[in-house]
Amino acid sequence: MLLVIRDPSLAHTVHYVLECAALAIGAWVYRRRKAGQGVSSVLRGPIYPLVLGCLLGAAVGNKAMFWIENPHLWAQAVNTPALWLQGQSIVGGLLGGWMGVELGKWLSGWQAPRTGDDFVPAILSGILVGRVGCFVSGLNDGTYGLPTGMPWGIDLGDGIPRHPAPLYEWVLALAALLTWQCWSRALAHTQGLAFRCWMLGYMLWRLGIDALKPVPYAYWGGLSGIQWVCCVAALLITISIWQDKYLGRERQHPNTHAL
Repeated sequence: MLLVIRDPSLAHTVHYVLECAALAIGAWVYRRRKAGQGVSSVLRGPIYPLVLGCLLGAAVGNKAMFWIENPHLWAQAVNTPALWLQGQSIVGGLLGGWMGVELGKWLSGWQAPRTGDDFVPAILSGILVGRVGCFVSGLNDGTYGLPTGMPWGIDLGDGIPRHPAPLYEWVLALAALLTWQCWSRALAHTQGLAFRCWMLGYMLWRLGIDALKPVPYAYWGGLSGIQWVCCVAALLITISIWQDKYLGRERQHPNTHAL
């Protein structure tokens, strides 16, 4: 396929450029949303520790998730320290960024309502750009799909029609972004609920869609490291949503520190 880059060096370069573009566009969307709320800058004021925590947490989670997914590379990385800087994972970035925001709130004594809903359009915008980089990198990126006999299977360079897994996620992100106003409005009765519902949906999505991708290292049950992390994260998010719905935590404590 003409859109798929087969040269490894060029593929990694293009992927890196689009990954940076995804981060930049996500940041721009977030700043525009906060500006519409009267926040002149996210780089100063009480929200700054949250943004800093998000960035640092996402960076750590991004790499940590890659190495959870690929423990068979640990021994090689011990002898080649530069390898620790390679690899990335959206799941790790999202969960790490979330934990970073929570840490930033705790350290800064944040007393305002939940802030997570503001991140959703930025996350979706970043995925739209980033998954293009994954797709055009073809077999040079670990997100390609397994062989398939479906009519939409795409040859990524090895002569085998495969699931275009990055494009599946691109369509999901586009649909979620286009309908954001509708479903976020329906969940607006509880602050932070739209963010948690999106995160729950994305964890479940990755649990399913990663079954259509090669598993670099199989953990218990044949699941990958990302799939197991998604299982645990989905369970914890479900408990959080259940607590707000049935225990009324958000209504009783409107100044909660949770995202």
